[in-house]
Amino acid sequence: MRADLLVEPVAGCDEALAVVDGFDRALAGGLLRPRAGADVALAALADAVGGTPLGPLVTEAAEKAGAGVAGEEDLVALAGARVAILGSVHDALVARLDEATWRTREVWPGAGEVTQQSANLLAAARSWLADVARVGWHGMDHELVAGAAPVVSVMLPDTGLRRLATLLDGFAAELAASCPGATLERVPVRRWADLWSRAMLLTEPGAAGSRTVTGAGPADVVAAAGSSSTTATVTGRLLPLGIDLHEHATAVQAQIHAVLEPADGGAPRLVRASVSVPKPDTVVGMGVWQLLRPHMSLIAAFSEGRAMDLADMPITAEGDLRWSDDKARRSEPADPFAAARLVLPTATAACTAPLARHPARIAELVFLEGYKVADGVLELSGGRLVLDTDRIPEASPLTPELVRASTSCIGLVRWDAGTFTLQPLAVEAPVKKKATAVHAGAWAGGTADKEGVQAEKAAAEAVTVLRERAGKLLRK
Repeated sequence: MRADLLVEPVAGCDEALAVVDGFDRALAGGLLRPRAGADVALAALADAVGGTPLGPLVTEAAEKAGAGVAGEEDLVALAGARVAILGSVHDALVARLDEATWRTREVWPGAGEVTQQSANLLAAARSWLADVARVGWHGMDHELVAGAAPVVSVMLPDTGLRRLATLLDGFAAELAASCPGATLERVPVRRWADLWSRAMLLTEPGAAGSRTVTGAGPADVVAAAGSSSTTATVTGRLLPLGIDLHEHATAVQAQIHAVLEPADGGAPRLVRASVSVPKPDTVVGMGVWQLLRPHMSLIAAFSEGRAMDLADMPITAEGDLRWSDDKARRSEPADPFAAARLVLPTATAACTAPLARHPARIAELVFLEGYKVADGVLELSGGRLVLDTDRIPEASPLTPELVRASTSCIGLVRWDAGTFTLQPLAVEAPVKKKATAVHAGAWAGGTADKEGVQAEKAAAEAVTVLRERAGKLLRK
């Protein structure tokens, strides 16, 4: 990998992000009575997409918002412009990564089938989001935030609306936990603006499809709408390389990054397989793995160092396998580091759905060796990558010390706070003077490791107690 390319600034990114930051500050203050400087930020947002088909619509919306008279459709246009600008930053950063890794990438196939959705429910969600934008984060109160609950409760049973319902539910919960907004000392301005703008676009009928238009920005591409649920099927050998664990107080997800070797002899593909489950906030560490194991055979196969043979497994355009244990079986042993050395360099990367194009979503699988680690920074071929060891799961044999002593690494390159970072998923490092492969997800399927066994036993007792209590409550 040409790590030197990752330290060079990407033209236009800082300017694009500054425009987004300005709009986010205006949104935080509320668009019913915009604060001083908000009109300038709104005008800058309109100028950033002025050379695209979005230009006239966003210009009008910005003028109305600056005057405090923006309607719901105007706010949708502003959200679309914000998403488009962040999408262009995403594209520019991914293009730089592809250049640094000599990686080819699939092209987005276009709009999928648009499902019929309830116009009334979408309008209700859009109305609530518009009210939130008008008062801003500093003006919100419990009564306003509670307005999302009736909409969410009606949306959740509808599978076509569940994505939006889940987003609204989580967003409203975060806002409720911070009410009243007038007393907030610190506001997660970028995060709440991300959630608001994504939800706003999902209230538009047909947001599940997509259309792209050429325009201004670092990558000269802006997205006008969402993502696609269109799937194909794949058959071949799956070589899992690492597990990325995403943990929340009430939910957890294991995302397995892998390379698929198609049975028809086509080029290898980078793919992901994910499993998510709800969890009590008291279940942590090894207890998290215990919740995940029963739902995906791939977790056990990874822990055993085995490949899997897939037959007609559904896959999305973004490279996400819609996992079904019925369409997979364990295969021969497969060393992740051998696969990373031999197969990963030739693998084609998946594309990203238009609405999902955001710098925070970048997570590119790479294999690195021949580097040096000093002061939390990995130095390679004239470049530097900040090591993000905080993402290593608590229940894992991989430690920051092993990362610092490592000679090779499988990891995810991310982009955070203006720089590329590396999240280690596995390393080869000396353990008792012997080169050993250590994986962040090594204990996912269980372990014979002494430390892991102790953690497993403690977690099992906690999970058993919780299940017994849940059973008593259900019987009552």
